[in-house]
Amino acid sequence: MMSLTEKKCVPCEGGVPTIQGQEIENYTCQLKSKWTVVEEKLLRREFTFPDFVTALAFVNKVGAIAEEEGHHPDLHLSYGKVVVELWTHAIQGLSENDFIVAAKIDALGF
Repeated sequence: MMSLTEKKCVPCEGGVPTIQGQEIENYTCQLKSKWTVVEEKLLRREFTFPDFVTALAFVNKVGAIAEEEGHHPDLHLSYGKVVVELWTHAIQGLSENDFIVAAKIDALGF
């Protein structure tokens, strides 16, 4: 089976079901770090850094992943902290794309 970091996001324009229940657990188990699943609708993870500059550098790296994948998280930047939230806006819930981007963020090693 191909790992999430080897996969590419597929454009989603709606009309597909959201991932729920056991399927969410199956994908979450493939992630290397602790992402929180919020109400089966989004993935959330908080990253901490020693300062603003390091947090901003991380945001830029996540932005590069998002552009490459065509799947964009919500990023909340503050001094020494970045909160990443992923969900597929077109379906108002989780899709495989969210887990692919989460896995690629994990691969950054932060």
